[in-house]
Amino acid sequence: MSPRRAVTERDVRAAALTGRTLVLPKDAVITPAARDLARQLGVSLTSADRAVPSPGASVPRSVGARAAGPVVALGADHGGFPMKEELKKTLTELGCDVLDLGTHSSAAVDYPDFAVAVARAVAEGKARCGIMVDGAGIGSSMAANKVPGVRAALCYDLTTAQNAREHNDANVLTLGGTLIGTRLASDIVRAFLATPFGGGRHAPRVAKINRLDEGRG
Repeated sequence: MSPRRAVTERDVRAAALTGRTLVLPKDAVITPAARDLARQLGVSLTSADRAVPSPGASVPRSVGARAAGPVVALGADHGGFPMKEELKKTLTELGCDVLDLGTHSSAAVDYPDFAVAVARAVAEGKARCGIMVDGAGIGSSMAANKVPGVRAALCYDLTTAQNAREHNDANVLTLGGTLIGTRLASDIVRAFLATPFGGGRHAPRVAKINRLDEGRG
């Protein structure tokens, strides 16, 4: 008899990225932490034998299935290059398709070039969101926010990552590759991608930010 498949928090976070339904294999065991996280993120847990998609709807992603995931634009300067390479692994684990915009070595480069490339990929619809890593993350946030349609946020812990998404609908995350560790950076990325925009009272405030792109305060 084959062992029963355990559904973990990682599976729930991946489902939050690609949709809001997680199709469970037959006889799957759901960990308590995974069930709690599913409630927090609004992910529906559905048994495979009950998952009947409506006409024209996309088929929900099953645990362990590999489907085309959301595109995430990823960039870095020389200071952020090592962390960028590690974050590519995290994004792949989450089921994302990575659009790597460089840099591709530790040779010195100018961070605005790569921050703007990431921001434009998001603004032009080539990526759902973007992640940019430089030494401190500050300059990249400044550069990315010059691109109309981009709301870049420098985040340094899980709370700022969740707040940037829930309150500000941030679509570009910037990180300081020399200021935080890779493990924390990976957790920040997971939180940023898994947190939905809260809407409600936050929506008109974000709309005011967007109007600044049009020269209207």
